[in-house]
Amino acid sequence: MTDPLDDLREPVRPVAPDPAFAARLRARLERAVLHPNAWENAMPTASAAPSTAESLALHTVTPYLTVPDAAVALAFYADAFGGVRRGEPIRMPDGRIGHAEIALGDSVLMLAEEFPDLGLVAPARGAVTQSLRLEVADPDAVVDRAVTHGARLERPVADSPYGRGGVVVDPTGHRWMVSRETAVLRPGDVGYASLWTSDAAAAAQFYGAVLGWTAAAPHGSAPAIVGGQDRRTAFCCYAVADVDAAVELVRAAGGTAAEPTVRPYGRVADCVDDQGLRFAVFTPPAGTLALDIARPGALTSLAIEVPDTGRARAFYGTVLGWGFAPGPETGAWIVRIDDRDSHPTTGVADGRDPVIVPTFAVADIAAAVAAVRTAGGTAEEPAFAGSDTYAACVDDQGCRFSLVQY
Repeated sequence: MTDPLDDLREPVRPVAPDPAFAARLRARLERAVLHPNAWENAMPTASAAPSTAESLALHTVTPYLTVPDAAVALAFYADAFGGVRRGEPIRMPDGRIGHAEIALGDSVLMLAEEFPDLGLVAPARGAVTQSLRLEVADPDAVVDRAVTHGARLERPVADSPYGRGGVVVDPTGHRWMVSRETAVLRPGDVGYASLWTSDAAAAAQFYGAVLGWTAAAPHGSAPAIVGGQDRRTAFCCYAVADVDAAVELVRAAGGTAAEPTVRPYGRVADCVDDQGLRFAVFTPPAGTLALDIARPGALTSLAIEVPDTGRARAFYGTVLGWGFAPGPETGAWIVRIDDRDSHPTTGVADGRDPVIVPTFAVADIAAAVAAVRTAGGTAEEPAFAGSDTYAACVDDQGCRFSLVQY
């Protein structure tokens, strides 16, 4: 006898998978296989809560200073270095502060007042036994502020092969190297950038009001402004070890490339990738420093948006040797060079038209957002993303960009 359920059962008819669902599933599987900790290690979303001084984890080494007057020291580190106090100081029965903490950026500084009976005394003037290096975005401003609040200037701020910085001795006698590190340009990094727009004069006025740009220079931390363009985007010139070999790779990968020409900063070739995005490659002199991405107003990261991220990864992996790690969103990728982030940090994501969206550093994002709106652009409200605060903006000519406050 035939089972009635067999007669009622519909025959199996294979159904073609939804392409969008299949793409999302493939991306999630790639993320899990290629980078098992991608969800934890990826760039945080805008909903992430900001870190606070109280929640900072201690690093492997934490400085613990002896000072003659803890109240004076804490006030100086807060006023001059932007420190945030962690909890209340612990006072000993005789009134001396036996322990206090203050957060400087992502690090914790501990201090206590002198206890000569235990051999703990503050350094005498001119008899410092160690130096502390403080990494900041703007060493000029921090050193000036430190001197204003009572520090002694030991070495004025100046450029050096390893960055820019100066040295001060604080009011408690401790020596601080206030510095901003500058990396050496690697093959695959952005050597210089331009901001393409239709009206260069109007753009200079807008970004001068928002970011404080006074003059655009192709090698500076701020991009040059190029007018007369029908596409509003950032234009990047990438460092390569051999520009002639890179030109051949561009052509082999499906792009186009002009013959290299000699310019003051190296041999350069203008190129177009296989999705219509224009860029350039150049061979810089040995030891050329990378872009200074921490200075206020500087280009600090880039988002390359293309119709097909798979093609982009194949193209730039071939031409520039880029590697890729899964990004924070489905279909997004973070560029890696020698297992480290590119400089500036660069991401590749889905987009309708090929375009590069730049992000610029600011010291006060609320003031910068207000300046964008006053200058005729639009700006979203700032949102936290990990330890930084971002705002997506559009200038008065329709060019997209973002702001980040460190």
